[in-house]
Amino acid sequence: MSLLPPDHPGRLALSNEVHARPPQPLDTPSRASYLAVLVDFDARERELAHITTLCVHHGVNGPPEGAAQFSATLGTMSFNWERHGEFSTYAVSISGRCALPFQETAASRLPQGWLAAVPGTTLVAAHAELIPAPEGVPSAALLSSQFDGNIVVGSTVGDGAAIVYTDFRVHADGFVRFAAFDAALTPRQAGRIVQRLFEIETYRMLTLLALPTARLLLPRIVEHESALAALTDRIAQDQHSDDESLLQQLTRLAAEVESALASSQFRFGACRAYFELVNARIDELRERRLPGVQTIEEFMSRRFTPAVATCNTVSQRLHDLSERVAQTSALLSTRVDITRERQNQALLASMDRRAKLQLRLQQTVEGLSVAAIVYYVAGVAGYVAKGLESGGVPINVDLAVGLAIPVIALAVLSTVRRAKRRIARDEAIHTTTREH
Repeated sequence: MSLLPPDHPGRLALSNEVHARPPQPLDTPSRASYLAVLVDFDARERELAHITTLCVHHGVNGPPEGAAQFSATLGTMSFNWERHGEFSTYAVSISGRCALPFQETAASRLPQGWLAAVPGTTLVAAHAELIPAPEGVPSAALLSSQFDGNIVVGSTVGDGAAIVYTDFRVHADGFVRFAAFDAALTPRQAGRIVQRLFEIETYRMLTLLALPTARLLLPRIVEHESALAALTDRIAQDQHSDDESLLQQLTRLAAEVESALASSQFRFGACRAYFELVNARIDELRERRLPGVQTIEEFMSRRFTPAVATCNTVSQRLHDLSERVAQTSALLSTRVDITRERQNQALLASMDRRAKLQLRLQQTVEGLSVAAIVYYVAGVAGYVAKGLESGGVPINVDLAVGLAIPVIALAVLSTVRRAKRRIARDEAIHTTTREH
């Protein structure tokens, strides 16, 4: 019998999440190679199949279907693959040190052409060498041989347990280089430091994917801001004659701004998230300054942070522009609505005047109609009187018609008034019913 209530469906997965993607232990000396590729969603099956071919080549079982992480020992190599949201990483490591720095790398142990056939596009490729620390600080000659004479940045890390250097440059073989000098690292510490160096480079490059988008959008934002300023100035001039045209232009401008927002906000949001990860990985190194050498944090602050600030500025300007366009559109729409309301009121007033004129005309015609009816009925009465006179009834036809005219007129007027009262009563009932 279980001692606990039923598990939440995601309990084990959530609990194991903090243990996912552990760093691979590295003995000193050793070499590691790393690749980060941007992979389309529809290429993920090919990705697993490609890893399986490598495992089959070494007589090892490949990753299970749907796997997002895989580690294996392939001969003398340790192999690790991880799938992330929009990219995948491959890392191989081997023990030992080569005679010439960064010549016989861990990646050279992979089968010929396997690395080049990895699905996706290369974003980061890096080599790392973990070697014993010399007495004191590594010499300038040693660093020059490792980094082809480039200016390096570096620091002591792990509270002095190691010294790391890099130039953050892509060398002739297409790889960035990291050198880690082990002073007092355990294998797991060494694995974590190398992993963090690779992740700093990966997240740095992922962050900078937003920079081309920002540079492309900036001229368009300047153009849209100028257009909005011109439209706002025309609105401020209170020229109501072209309000409809202005509203159409604002609507078109709003559509263009929203299109730019929709196409860029994922990249800008990812830029901010990856930038935080870069800073977090640098903090985890616990750097201490070396004499005459920039730390990785200082290098990032001077060379990397301004690019991120550019992306954030463009993103914020785009959001601000969208809000300003929306406010201007709302202002102009309100003015157009007020103008239309005034026009409607003027139209209703004109219709009311016309209705009154029609009523007066109707009343005039009504009087003529009553006279015509009286005349017609009086004529009929005259014919009746003449018929009676011809039949021997002693009657004065003219007198009879004359006496009949007032009676006929009163009867017709009474009938017309009753009809008016009935129509007014029905209209009042209909109005009351509609209001309720």
